[in-house]
Amino acid sequence: MAAIALDILYALGLVAASPVWLTRMIRHRRYRTGWAQRFGRAPVCGGGPPVIWIHAVSLGEVNGIRALVDELDAQLPDHRIVISSTTDTGMARARALFVPRREVFQFPLDFSWAVRRAFRRVDPALVVLMEGEIWPNFLAVANRRGVPVVVVNGRMSENKGYPRYRKIRPLIRRLFNRLTVLAVQDEVYAERFIDLGAEPGRVKVTGMMKFDTVDTSEHVAGAEDLAAALGLGAGDRLIVAGGTGPGEEAMLLEQLDALRAGGRMGSRTFLAIVPRKPERFEEVARLIEKAGFEAVRRTARPDGTGGTLEDGAVILGDTMGELRKFYSLADAVFVGRSLVPMGGSDMLEAAALGKPVAFGPHVFNFPQAPDLLAAGGAVQVADAEELARTLEAWLADPQAAATLGRRAAAYIRSRQGATARNVAIIGDLLGRSAGAAATP
Repeated sequence: MAAIALDILYALGLVAASPVWLTRMIRHRRYRTGWAQRFGRAPVCGGGPPVIWIHAVSLGEVNGIRALVDELDAQLPDHRIVISSTTDTGMARARALFVPRREVFQFPLDFSWAVRRAFRRVDPALVVLMEGEIWPNFLAVANRRGVPVVVVNGRMSENKGYPRYRKIRPLIRRLFNRLTVLAVQDEVYAERFIDLGAEPGRVKVTGMMKFDTVDTSEHVAGAEDLAAALGLGAGDRLIVAGGTGPGEEAMLLEQLDALRAGGRMGSRTFLAIVPRKPERFEEVARLIEKAGFEAVRRTARPDGTGGTLEDGAVILGDTMGELRKFYSLADAVFVGRSLVPMGGSDMLEAAALGKPVAFGPHVFNFPQAPDLLAAGGAVQVADAEELARTLEAWLADPQAAATLGRRAAAYIRSRQGATARNVAIIGDLLGRSAGAAATP
């Protein structure tokens, strides 16, 4: 009966949300494919080696499972790993990373019949949920089939998830306790899950897997080609604003104009803006031009084109999957969605490259931020004006900026190892020894 009631609620929700879906399909060309899989027509994976089904909701989570997949391959080579995602960007990234070696498919909508169909076709021995997207019908079907479900890299944001879940604590407690293991990033998250009703024995602190995924090597493949295509010379300096959100680009451009007008930036110093959402590329291009700057789009300068980059130009990173290349070329980095209350974009990738990193006050999605600050590997600013002063100081004192960057990379290296601990838990549930489960 509960499944039928949920199915009715989901159907009503889909109808109510249909104007939003249709708008995104028409205007942004999203959600146009994969509907058969959303309704349970996943690839047929059973009948061979035992299947480990890993679900990563969107782009960030897909990037976060790379090290996990590699480690599972090494420790459990007789198992088959399949990947699901939910968003268009997550699916595109999963295909780029894992196809053709692995099956990649859309995660089913949580209609009971769609979930049952997906489970029959995939026939997993174990399910791994990256960071904790949990759905009641999905967990109910997994439990009935005796399939262990493990959350890895679990987190619970202080300002969003935690207060919302507290309002429905009796319901969410039941969901949490249908999970076999909740492997979370740190003790703070563990306490929140337990406070919401998760049985303490199910909650394990294993660390943040992102630390294992980020590459601490200084060289990034393709970075030289990117610099040449954009027209960046050996003596040019670059500030990269990565993963920006609505409202931030206008702030950055205003500060850039002030720095240039005051002669505080110097010639051949450029700003590159890489918005978090691809559907905002056109909007940001218009903002750059409206502010009086030339917008140099990455898509207009593919590898092999080159050409001089004129003073006063602002680079727009309007491609997917190249942010790390941009960071590798940077003399200073601002991590976006942090001057506005959006929780912050991923700061660890730039830190791992040994870059001086600044971010704003709104980083509630990253509880690691205080530790990175304490390690001397980043600077937190209160507003756009303080950000401009920080960037100016780094450009004026490259040695101090480089010292901060080295501390950032050292901090990343010190926090690695979560993936091996999660793989050990998975191996134990499958009745196999899969690596060491050291305490983080």
